[in-house]
Amino acid sequence: MRITMNQLQRKIIEKIGNEGPITFEKFMEMALYDPDLGYYASGRAGIGREGDFYTSAYLHPVFGAMIGRQLEEMWQFMGRPDGFQVVEMGAGAGYLCKDILDGLKDREFYGPLKYDIIELNPSMESRQAEMLGEHRGKVRWVRSLDQVSGMRGCLLSNELLDAFPVHIVSMEEGLGELYVAAAETGLKEIRGPLSNESIVKYFSDFSIELEKGCVTEVNLRIRDWLRKVGASLDEGFVLTIDYGYTTREYYSEERNRGTLMCYSGHRTSEDPLLNIGEQDITAHVNFSSLSKWGEEEGLRTIGFCGQGAYLVSLGIDEEISRLAGHSKDYLFELARIKKLIMPQGMGESHMVMVQYKGGGIPELKGFKLRNRMRYL
Repeated sequence: MRITMNQLQRKIIEKIGNEGPITFEKFMEMALYDPDLGYYASGRAGIGREGDFYTSAYLHPVFGAMIGRQLEEMWQFMGRPDGFQVVEMGAGAGYLCKDILDGLKDREFYGPLKYDIIELNPSMESRQAEMLGEHRGKVRWVRSLDQVSGMRGCLLSNELLDAFPVHIVSMEEGLGELYVAAAETGLKEIRGPLSNESIVKYFSDFSIELEKGCVTEVNLRIRDWLRKVGASLDEGFVLTIDYGYTTREYYSEERNRGTLMCYSGHRTSEDPLLNIGEQDITAHVNFSSLSKWGEEEGLRTIGFCGQGAYLVSLGIDEEISRLAGHSKDYLFELARIKKLIMPQGMGESHMVMVQYKGGGIPELKGFKLRNRMRYL
């Protein structure tokens, strides 16, 4: 039995009443991004102990410090230009930006660094501005990628693409799609034909074959996003951190129920039709699609590996050693850092990909220990 309908659920049911069943992609878009009632737009999304989930940036400032090192290396590869623009999408409360800038404030790179945050929610922008404090003069806020052009630098995201709305497909006698329809107690899922021919092309392009009974996701929005990224970036890098897999891993038999998950108060659920607008909904990223579609937009993949190997390559062990000599709560800090790099934490669940647009072939330190590009 469904819970009492909230305002957003009634809005979705009204849309279904006017238009008929909607794709899960449209439902997820409304649940997360409705301008007034969606999970992210409403300001209900919470990070940390009192929120719904943790991110790497929340766990320890060393994560941002390592990303800052990577950005500095990118700047050096590009010839140390007078202006290096970092654009962060999905900045949350601003932890990552703060830790990057804190780690760089006494370095030469801090001067030419310009930092843009793309943020749609004015209340979230206010929270970010408060978090950033002394760095506010270094940061600019914009509403969309359309406001960024002629960029030379790096577009950065941490756990952004997993929140893009996805199509849910299922294999029975043939490939079909799941829709959301009205029911007596609220909403229900029903199966119907594919809503978009691009889904067929997706399965063909990535040579995906599903077993009967398989239910999984297709994220087509990544391609649209990459088109905008490619148009905005004249020269530089795209640094993407998220949980995900290669195509082969994503659509393997062991994942025949897909990867869709919901988060609320650090509890997980597989039912997105509950607590609509009050829980996060995510699906893992197919990094093979990010690589292939990026290449089509002039973004060459130059590195791909797990977050743990990436951070170790960047020198996180040096920071751990420094903390041992200075931290008053070393064991607590060490436990949080371990969550960033260990396989049972975020070390292997989260992947790092860097793509590049420009001349030359960058060899970044973050992929010195491991580079899984050939598996894409």
